[in-house]
Amino acid sequence: MAEQILILDFGSQYTQLIARRVRELNVYCEIHPYNKIPEITSDIKGVILSGSPCSVRDEGSPDVDLSLFRKKLPLLGVCYGAQLMAQKNGGNVTPSTIREYGRAKLSEINHDTDLMNGFTPNSQVWMSHGDTISALPEDFEIIASTPSVKVAAYKVKNEMTYGIQFHPEVTHSLDGKALIKNFVVDICGCKQDWTSSLFVETTVEQLKAQLGNDKVVLGLSGGVDSSVAAMLIHKAIGKNLYCIFVDNGLLRKNEFEEVLASYKDMGLNVKGVDAKQKFYDALANISDPEGKRKAIGRVFIEVFDDESHQIEDVKWLGQGTIYPDVIESVSVKGPSATIKSHHNVGGLPDYMKLKIVEPLNTLFKDEVREVGRTMGIPETIIGRHPFPGPGLAIRILGDITPDKVQILQEVDHIWIKGLKDAGLYDQVWQAGAILLPVQSVGVMGDERTYERVIALRAVTSVDGMTADWSHLPYEFLGEVSNDIINKVKGVNRVVYDISSKPPATIEWE
Repeated sequence: MAEQILILDFGSQYTQLIARRVRELNVYCEIHPYNKIPEITSDIKGVILSGSPCSVRDEGSPDVDLSLFRKKLPLLGVCYGAQLMAQKNGGNVTPSTIREYGRAKLSEINHDTDLMNGFTPNSQVWMSHGDTISALPEDFEIIASTPSVKVAAYKVKNEMTYGIQFHPEVTHSLDGKALIKNFVVDICGCKQDWTSSLFVETTVEQLKAQLGNDKVVLGLSGGVDSSVAAMLIHKAIGKNLYCIFVDNGLLRKNEFEEVLASYKDMGLNVKGVDAKQKFYDALANISDPEGKRKAIGRVFIEVFDDESHQIEDVKWLGQGTIYPDVIESVSVKGPSATIKSHHNVGGLPDYMKLKIVEPLNTLFKDEVREVGRTMGIPETIIGRHPFPGPGLAIRILGDITPDKVQILQEVDHIWIKGLKDAGLYDQVWQAGAILLPVQSVGVMGDERTYERVIALRAVTSVDGMTADWSHLPYEFLGEVSNDIINKVKGVNRVVYDISSKPPATIEWE
């Protein structure tokens, strides 16, 4: 096993961000709920306690047995984690007289402390807490303060145990990356040798041992995750991997043919299945978003099951599940609430009787892309924007018909090609077009029209957890709008979505 940092999740919205910052140092880490602590093995080099929306003063608030780690491993408490350690050792945590949220300055810093090494005077940090540590236990010493928070950071004497009231993982904490590096590399002694090349090498060896001569079936989507998962399994078992690429009639224009061709070039054993009509029949007269998702999921399983049965002695189902899917699908009292169910986490019907292999379930999206590049997967696949599992069905508000799909495919093609031609595609995390269930009055030539409205959506993001609308040039948006209205029959109005996530989501359904 690679050496790692263990992150205990108390429910903070920033927990995944802590993990990302550790991974950026080429150090492996895992997030576990505070009440599901794994065995403390020799490969765990340090522990980070996350923040929480709870208060340590509340009855039934998240708690953990600190004796599992104290004096055995370096320990860093962030916000709630820092308050918990202080309170459990005889300190005092009280409601803040002024709730400190947002930017603050560290007016006092003990630069002799290894955790604060490299901090600039008056370093800006990000606070987010309603409680404050008003008194420290006897053997705890203050190592940083702000004008309004005396205990902004502390260290336990003669121990590698630390607590901080600010969030080093967010970019607003300007020396936050330095603090995480100080803890992970200098204090915990991690070697920074967890790279995409090492991941490919070790994962392929693990897959060989796990799968042996067994056959694996995997549903390809044309996206990054399933493609990278397929290549890892292919490297391990070659032709014993059977890939199925289903055309559900809700893909982008020409996508089925183009992606199928690129998979063949990668040496994958792929079968393309045209099942458009089955999906259209199942979606007839369904307008509810969840109803559409369920219908698509049901038909996909049916088609996939039919195709799988044509392969003899298949024992495994390969999936492109990634780490955020796993984290968000864990729902326990306290840690980050499950926001949505994921189509690729545990959604397999019992009758398929297949064991699941998920080679990417410890990676974030950007890490998946790096692994793909390491294996030489074409940039046309690696650099693709995320695309929803239900495809264009959730970008057509209301019921689905082949005519509506065709209109949206044409619009989407102009929109995505326009972004690529203008050199803007790689600046955008995800882009799509939405067919609205409204019609608007327009004038074309001398005639009055009453036709469909399209909303264009483009967002910037790091991992899709939060997103801002892309500030694309007005001239470019004008040209694309003009192109769509002139070339796509049935559309006479184009609008641009300028909502961020939160409060909006990236997709409309």
